[in-house]
Amino acid sequence: MLWLIASTVAAAFMAIGMIFVRLRAAKRPASVKKIILPPLFMSTGALMFIFPVFRVGWSQVLEAVTIGAIFSFFLIRASKFEIREGDIYLKPSRAFIFILIGLLVLRIVLKLIIGSSISFGETSGMFFLLAFGMIITWRLAMLRQYLRLEKTMTKKSCAL
Repeated sequence: MLWLIASTVAAAFMAIGMIFVRLRAAKRPASVKKIILPPLFMSTGALMFIFPVFRVGWSQVLEAVTIGAIFSFFLIRASKFEIREGDIYLKPSRAFIFILIGLLVLRIVLKLIIGSSISFGETSGMFFLLAFGMIITWRLAMLRQYLRLEKTMTKKSCAL
């Protein structure tokens, strides 16, 4: 029970951290590097699967990644870019904060439900995969949108 509470508190702090990171990111131009690095850094968390306690079956992997991809839809809808002063910026969205809080609450509820039927290690593994599926899908959509906007910007500057 202590691990469940500790991991829930850690998830809440990470969500709060994401809100601040997102607010700061809107003040600086976006770049391909800034879009693709977070999932790359997060991928190191997969090292947890070296330890048997965190391992899950392939059906659970598919389930967690699919749910993460579905959850990412809300983040994708709240992430839009705009061109300002010749650079591409991430538009601040009030909905993003509410989406993150809603996803956190949903994650806590799911963790309480799932945590009662499978071990803490498996639950941790599944929620890592859920988060990873969510960030990969979200960031790929952001990258696609960014590159499309960059291409449009390049065409306009060539036309001048």
